[in-house]
Amino acid sequence: MNFEFLRKIPYGSAFISKKFLVVIGVVLVLFIGIAIGRSLRELPQNSRDLAAGIAGSIDSKNENQNQAEQETGVKDDNENENNNEIKGDLVKVERVIDGDTIEIKGGEKVRYIGIDTPETLDPRKPVQCFGIEASKKNKELVEGKTVRLEKDITNRDKYNRLLRYIWIDDTLLNLELVEQGFAYSYSYPPDIKYQEEIIKAQEEARKNNRGLWSSCQSDERVSGAASTLLSEETGKGGCVIKGNINSSGEKIYHLLGCGSYSKTKIDESRGEKWFCSESEAQEAGWRRALNCP
Repeated sequence: MNFEFLRKIPYGSAFISKKFLVVIGVVLVLFIGIAIGRSLRELPQNSRDLAAGIAGSIDSKNENQNQAEQETGVKDDNENENNNEIKGDLVKVERVIDGDTIEIKGGEKVRYIGIDTPETLDPRKPVQCFGIEASKKNKELVEGKTVRLEKDITNRDKYNRLLRYIWIDDTLLNLELVEQGFAYSYSYPPDIKYQEEIIKAQEEARKNNRGLWSSCQSDERVSGAASTLLSEETGKGGCVIKGNINSSGEKIYHLLGCGSYSKTKIDESRGEKWFCSESEAQEAGWRRALNCP
């Protein structure tokens, strides 16, 4: 604002009255107020910029931290450390109870799925043939070692034991014990994920007279399940697939684990047969039973 005209007015002139001075003061106050208001309007934007900068810095720090945790796995390992024994599958075997049962860290007992071994601890029965050997072999394989547990369908049996497949690296011990003749196939439907492989391993072990198959065939102490497999439940050559002919003349084969397997009896005089593989049965004209899993 130009106030040069004030210099031209004689000092003490009545023109410069109190009223005029008030007007000048009001104008100055308004001018100053406009300047302050403009500054105040800019302040929130600056504050938002500052806050955004701080938030961005925090997000960047969190992102870097998450990336580091993913690369190192520290966070996941800490969170899962207490769950590894059961849910995380990796467990330490504290002791071997018998050929098909172990106790892991924390006191849980684990029963091997899909196999059975001769009894050594049942107070109602004498020690069965090859039971001690099976227990020793199981101890040699797992005691004191870290194993991986794999669940099938059922979590626990009627004795509250965990039902699991037992792995050391890439070796399935349930299968290994059968292959070496320390155990035999004993399915627990619906937990039959590896039963076909176990049955084949059993056939191979029996043909080569490994373990209990050479020592226990004539021994009265062999377990009931093994006795069944050695007689009624196996055909010539140890084959276990039942090729049945029903009342309508339809040819149907039954695998271990099928709903009617145990009650199906094979009468070879009627043309019924034992098969060692599904492909063999199918090539001979038999179809799979509908109640097989």
